[in-house]
Amino acid sequence: YSQAVEVTGATRTLYISGQVGADANNNVPDDITAQCRLVWANIQAQLRAAGMTLDNVVKMTTIVPNFTDFAETRRIRAEMLGDRRPAATAIVGGLANPAWKIEIEAIACA
Repeated sequence: YSQAVEVTGATRTLYISGQVGADANNNVPDDITAQCRLVWANIQAQLRAAGMTLDNVVKMTTIVPNFTDFAETRRIRAEMLGDRRPAATAIVGGLANPAWKIEIEAIACA
């Protein structure tokens, strides 16, 4: 991740609410890997709806209730982001639904 990201010349900013590992039918898998993949699919869906991609993400906040899941969330994040380096914050803390193992919110600019 980057310590700071400056956005210049952007005309549009998209604030993506916290996305969780639930599918369109609100099914929540039991494992962190499957939930991570759903979170990223949900983020990409929001970006697509705004005509953006992961290239537009400049800031993200990840919340994980269980510290032992943190390494897997970082692995999936690296897989999804590749060389992209948005500013990022990670928090170990509770989520509104005890079934959720991860939540990510993001800001994208175009």
